[in-house]
Amino acid sequence: MLVVDDELGVREALTRGLVAEGMEVHAVADGPAGLREAATGAYDAVVLDIMLPGMSGYRVLETLRRDGVTTPVLLLSAKDGEVDQADGLDLGADGYLVKPFSFVVLVAQLRAMLRRSGPATARVERGALRLDPTTRAVTWEGRDVELSEREFAVLYALAVHPVLTKDELLTAVWGGGGSASRNVVEVYVGYLRRKLAAVGADDLVRTERGRGYRLGVG
Repeated sequence: MLVVDDELGVREALTRGLVAEGMEVHAVADGPAGLREAATGAYDAVVLDIMLPGMSGYRVLETLRRDGVTTPVLLLSAKDGEVDQADGLDLGADGYLVKPFSFVVLVAQLRAMLRRSGPATARVERGALRLDPTTRAVTWEGRDVELSEREFAVLYALAVHPVLTKDELLTAVWGGGGSASRNVVEVYVGYLRRKLAAVGADDLVRTERGRGYRLGVG
């Protein structure tokens, strides 16, 4: 979940609350940062304030929809006029909440949006890396990277998280439950690195000592 709001108190409260609801949350404080994060397609939904420094929430939403990013967006606003709500929905918002809002209602709206949108299948872009979950296509600087289904799953998990431990990768890709060991993670990371090196992405998958693995791109 991506939260974009310039009020520190709102960001912290939403982050605590959504994490308690079992969601992973990343929060940013201005419009340009929100657009940059949301444009990756890596989030299941975006909670987007309208009044933001640098770029309004309306402009962020308009740019996302123009560029083909279909991630569900819930707008937050201090304005409760019908015209304001209509403007947001016309731009492609999936929901609209007026501040101050009930956290229970916000969570209910987010869950409804996620049910309507289904599993996240939007493409992910990290630097020169492009991943399309619907076709399992991967490119680096425009060059195709042929990956197996499991290799793609490892790369996709790394692309949508800042860093993952071996155990977290094991759960994300193999489902945990003892069906595979931590050693298999090292094996598949090795496969992945060799295939990426073949297209010039030698240092893309990096090891963070004491933390796990991450991608070396923004």
